[in-house]
Formats: sequence, structure tokens, C-alpha cells
Amino acid sequence: MIARTASLLLLVYALAFVLFAFTLGRPAPATGDPTDAAVVLTGGSGRIEHAIDVLRRKQAKRLLISGVDPAVTKGDLARRIPGSTALFKCCVDLGSESVDTRSNAEETGRWLARHSFHSVRLITSDWHMRRARYEFRKVLDGRYVVVPDAVRTEPSFFTLFGEYNKYVLRRIAGWVDL
Repeated sequence: MIARTASLLLLVYALAFVLFAFTLGRPAPATGDPTDAAVVLTGGSGRIEHAIDVLRRKQAKRLLISGVDPAVTKGDLARRIPGSTALFKCCVDLGSESVDTRSNAEETGRWLARHSFHSVRLITSDWHMRRARYEFRKVLDGRYVVVPDAVRTEPSFFTLFGEYNKYVLRRIAGWVDL
């Protein structure tokens, strides 16, 4: 009986993982409604480049790059992305207060309030979007419209599995008062 119950739980866990993997975050429509601001969470390739494209297409007025190493400057980032110097000067803020997804959301909340923004485009990788949305939803508490804009990647099994486990544990912690 215990072996059957354990097997059933393992099967449900595996099926939920497959569902998680097939429902990764998607990019926002390139022609969708613009937001007041955009925030990009550092830590993956293509994220900052995508965020700069969002500014170029006027899908957001200002950009926060959250989770930047304090030693990195706007000039350092602008040199990585050809033709972006003017955008970095006028429309990009660097946030170096955050160390994880939750503190990214907290830093973004303070930044949004400081600028009196009402909507934000959340830019991160497709495999990280679910967890980022979860943390942003908890921290921002419905005060802002959050538009998810995932950057497509090709994550490995271990990346997805690790992210799925973090998501499951956070959901369980939310259901149980710890």
C-alpha cells in the first residue's frame, strides 16, 4: 500500500513537471499595449538585449535592470549592445540592491513607486517567468499591472527541474503557515 501511494505521488509529481515544462512563459506581443516601465532581471543571456529592444519599440518609457553587480556601469552595458548609448543615458536605471527574485520584486516596487508608474513589463527568461511572476504578485500586491514578457531559451532538464522544485516548495510554503 505504501509503495503504491509513493508511486502515485511520484507519477503526479512527474506529470506536473511535464506540464510545467510545456507551459513556460511566452514573449509579450511586440505590438501589444505599451507599459509605463519595464524591468529586466539579470542572470540570463538575451534578457538585457530584449529589454533594450522594448525601449526602442517604445513599449515602455523607462527600464530598470534589477540585480546588477555594483561594479557594472551603464557604459559597460551600452558597449555590449551596439547603438544603445542614448537609451542608457535617458531611460535606463541600474538596480544593484537585489540578490534573488524576491528582492528583485522589492527593488522594483520601490522604483515603480518613486517614478509613479502604474504598469510594468516583467522581462526574464521563459523558465524563470513563473517564479518571477509569483514573487512579483506577492510583493507588488496588485498595485501595478504586470505584463510578463519572457525571453525564449533552451533550458536544460536540470535547469527546469531546479526551477520547478523551487516553485513547488514556494507554493507549499504559501499554503502552510511557517
